[in-house]
Amino acid sequence: MDTERVVEELYLAGGCLWGVQAFVTTLPGVTFTEAGRANGTSQRIDSAYDGYAECVRTRFDPTVVSVEQLTDYLFEIIDPYSVNKQGPDFGQKYRTGVYSNKLTHLEEARAFIAARDDADRIAVEVLPLLNYVRSAEEHQDRLARFPEDSCHLPAELLTKY
Repeated sequence: MDTERVVEELYLAGGCLWGVQAFVTTLPGVTFTEAGRANGTSQRIDSAYDGYAECVRTRFDPTVVSVEQLTDYLFEIIDPYSVNKQGPDFGQKYRTGVYSNKLTHLEEARAFIAARDDADRIAVEVLPLLNYVRSAEEHQDRLARFPEDSCHLPAELLTKY
């Protein structure tokens, strides 16, 4: 009897989506990634992506990796205290966050943060996914296609897993 693999979805924001996607793609249990924008403040999507956070749509096998582990991995590549800034990039679209349509995902991410000694300093959003827009094709798997492009993440992180 064939059994279907369970796949769940989480949206991870960690600054410039190029590096975040390159990193998340390497993680155990991740089955799919897509560069995009989450939780914008307007229905009209223009070149500025009004209020949207750059993020990576992440499908994962929860029997291999948990939301808590994915959140921990995200914390490896971000400054969790920074508001609207990661590396040299600044602005609202570079805020950090964990977004999902599943309440249990949000509870797990919040529990991970609450268990940290520095929880009161953490600036990472943990919110329901309100809306999502896929990024243009030029942004999909950008660093895999153009490894010479700049990214705020050290190259060694992109091959860590």
